[in-house]
Amino acid sequence: MSVGESMTSQSFILTIDRFSTAVGKSFAWYIIILTFGETYEVFVRYVLNDPTTWSYDVSYNMYGALFFIAGAYTLARNGHVRVDVVYRLLRPRVQAGIDLALYIAFFFPGVIALVYAGSQYASDSWRYQEVAVSSPADIPIFPLKTLIPAGGVFLFIQGLAELARCIVCLRDGQWPPRLHDVEELETAILHEQEAIREHGLPVAGAKP
Repeated sequence: MSVGESMTSQSFILTIDRFSTAVGKSFAWYIIILTFGETYEVFVRYVLNDPTTWSYDVSYNMYGALFFIAGAYTLARNGHVRVDVVYRLLRPRVQAGIDLALYIAFFFPGVIALVYAGSQYASDSWRYQEVAVSSPADIPIFPLKTLIPAGGVFLFIQGLAELARCIVCLRDGQWPPRLHDVEELETAILHEQEAIREHGLPVAGAKP
């Protein structure tokens, strides 16, 4: 692959990554709202003995929205759960070949089915203005069901970037970089150990 082609591929990948990140982080603010909402509910329920009629339904809808929409962001960060006991030991080209086959055979058909079926559910829900059957406040849930196909579309778009990543890795023999973001402790420790092995960097806090 030429330098120009490599830069074009990387630009395509990172553009989609940034889009998925922007969407995911915008919905991440729901966590703040959920925290204040649940704190308020606990206070009025157990201190004032006057529980709300809307707290459960609002938290249910907002958590569902966060779950549906954050999938593409998580995929952009390679954060979805995978059984990688053997996978992580393989060469990058082998990893890319496995991922490419799985994306084509399972990921894209599954996401397309999600978008198709989710669109039907959302359309029906909007048609009869569906509300939560267990809600004393009659909270509408057709907006939430609309996020099922929307989340599928975002996953499909991010999947294109992951497909491009696999192709680049098959050609170059190494994975293209991802956008830097927060890391789980386990991932941070693994990266630190890799840096020590490759560059001989000392472990933070280690005695000379």
